[in-house]
Amino acid sequence: MAAGSSQNAKPKLSKHLKQMKFMQRTQEKEEEDELEKERQQRIDEAHWALDLPELQVKESKYEMEPSFVICEDLHQFGRMSFKGINPTIERIMKNIEAEKSEKACEEREKDLMVTDEEMADRYNTLVGTIGKKFVKKRDRMESDIDTAEPVMKKHRKQFMKPSDDDI
Repeated sequence: MAAGSSQNAKPKLSKHLKQMKFMQRTQEKEEEDELEKERQQRIDEAHWALDLPELQVKESKYEMEPSFVICEDLHQFGRMSFKGINPTIERIMKNIEAEKSEKACEEREKDLMVTDEEMADRYNTLVGTIGKKFVKKRDRMESDIDTAEPVMKKHRKQFMKPSDDDI
């Protein structure tokens, strides 16, 4: 291990070599760098630091798009061909357009489609209302009496004949 660490360490230079002009310049640069680091450390330690929570960036309500292609609803495929110049590209364009229109049609059908449960609920209400329309008056009265609890009959006022004494 000792041999490995000595290889990594820089070899020490002789005194005479260090006194040469080009060696003195590098030594001065190293000393200046060390002084600069110490000075920067003192400045950093002298500064006040507040323990504030980091500011959170608000999410925007708007979506930023770098291109206007989506806004204008332009074609999403890169290469285009017209009037039979490049038939393979035109076939690809037709296929993509067909897929888009098929997806849009499926979405419209899905929105307009009535589910089985909705249809059953609607049918139940219609059967009851149309059935009531064709029931005879007597049957309606009987069904009302059967379903409703007995209600006290109101006594109608009858015509009272005036007595002969009043004349």
